[in-house]
Amino acid sequence: MTELDIADVAQRAGVPASTLRFYEEKGLITASGRRGLRRQYDPAVLDRLALIALGRTAGFSLDEIARMLAPDGQPALDREMLAAKAEELDRTIRELGVLRDSLRHAAACPAPSHAECPTFRRLLEAAASGAVAVPRRRTGLGPRTTGHAG
Repeated sequence: MTELDIADVAQRAGVPASTLRFYEEKGLITASGRRGLRRQYDPAVLDRLALIALGRTAGFSLDEIARMLAPDGQPALDREMLAAKAEELDRTIRELGVLRDSLRHAAACPAPSHAECPTFRRLLEAAASGAVAVPRRRTGLGPRTTGHAG
């Protein structure tokens, strides 16, 4: 396969060209050259972008992902970091499960008011004590209008 134009890579990877330029600035991908003013990429960049997307979906920062990419484009995955992220995801899943169940209860609770519902009161107490984690808002995969993510 021949070199891919930045627009082709953006379309195939499902990210804007600005994200590709941002990833290049962060050292996550490298253009193989230029044709006129347009960056050109080796087709293998699509696999690297898929790995970046997978890492972002799992909750890794761009800096963490950068540490898991070898200069030759191959994954250099840190097994300890992967295991730690899996544990973090397990905790988040448990916390979100409790939160989901509590919300479902509150939505169907027969108590005259939520203030009178023991289950809802326990949820409020847990939230006040920090036992219920506030989900982090996901940052984008690349640049935003107010700055860069990652």
